[in-house]
Amino acid sequence: MNSSAFLCARFFIGTGLLLLALAGCSDDGADFDVSQQIGPDPVLPEPTSELLPDMKVAEVVGWQDGKTPSVPDNLVIAAYAKDLANPRTVHTLPNGDVLVVQSREPSGKPIERPKDMIRGWVMSMAHGGGAGPEKESNLITLLRDTDRDGTVDERHDLLTGLHSPFGVAWHDGTLYVAAADAILAYPYQLGQAEITGEPRVLTPLPGGPINHHWTKDLALSPDGRYLYASVGSNSNVAERGLEAEKGRAAIWQVDWETGAARVFASGLRNPNGLIFHPETGVLWTVVNERDELGPDLVPDYMTSVQEGAFYGWPWSYFGAHVDERVHPPRPDMVEKAIPPDYALSSHVAALGLVFSNGSAL
Repeated sequence: MNSSAFLCARFFIGTGLLLLALAGCSDDGADFDVSQQIGPDPVLPEPTSELLPDMKVAEVVGWQDGKTPSVPDNLVIAAYAKDLANPRTVHTLPNGDVLVVQSREPSGKPIERPKDMIRGWVMSMAHGGGAGPEKESNLITLLRDTDRDGTVDERHDLLTGLHSPFGVAWHDGTLYVAAADAILAYPYQLGQAEITGEPRVLTPLPGGPINHHWTKDLALSPDGRYLYASVGSNSNVAERGLEAEKGRAAIWQVDWETGAARVFASGLRNPNGLIFHPETGVLWTVVNERDELGPDLVPDYMTSVQEGAFYGWPWSYFGAHVDERVHPPRPDMVEKAIPPDYALSSHVAALGLVFSNGSAL
């Protein structure tokens, strides 16, 4: 993101009139050193509250010829596939085939706040400004490099017409797909270039007409016994009431044989990037934290996930830092909240986590 480029949305609401003005605004957090929020003990400034907070919008530039994103030393990056429609997650199957999940958010979500209008406009810019017909999305594409030279030799759309898919996992002849409201199980043998069998619903997941954080990630436990699914909150800080948050802001444990499910850990506003550490076997996740407490709160983070643990949302963040906006207050829940392992700085919207040679990427 270009930290010097941002938009401030000012709304003027009169009798039956909504006027949207886009203007440059001063950046109140310009002097804050974001590196202070990277690590196990982040600096947490005092929260600020504005009716209409500044919105920093990253410029969508794509990959320029001859240029690539930066990667750590000893790693090389190159384009593996192009012409994808909203690629969200990538999953490598045991035989080396790569699945790319492409999806759009569920349709029909209501516009409840002026901020939602700005968000919709920003998303349309990210999708190319709405010029021309949209590419087909909500599908899973298989990429196959038969000679392992780094070039895709075969490309097949395994599944189409899905309901906003995100996470995938494969186990024992079955491909599991986390859609916006359920985990689906498809019969699938490694090496197949198509899926023709009908899926069964392994277990429903919280969805609904709003489904604020709709992306559901999946991970298979190292012993193959359970699937773990991430379910984000249905709001920023429970402003829709706690009834709308049942089973949400949590990571579920699901028996892949029976579909029996339970909440494994909670208080995680919008968890994604589920992965098991290859050496310890511990589940990890990255979490997108709450908004509208200022440009430097609250840091997104990555953390190991303890069974039965509570990580604070919505009543607190990073342990005992109380969010005064949440009513009724719950000091008993704040006392239970454990701090996450490692902050990534505020509003970075991390989505994935990879372990390589003992390091997290």
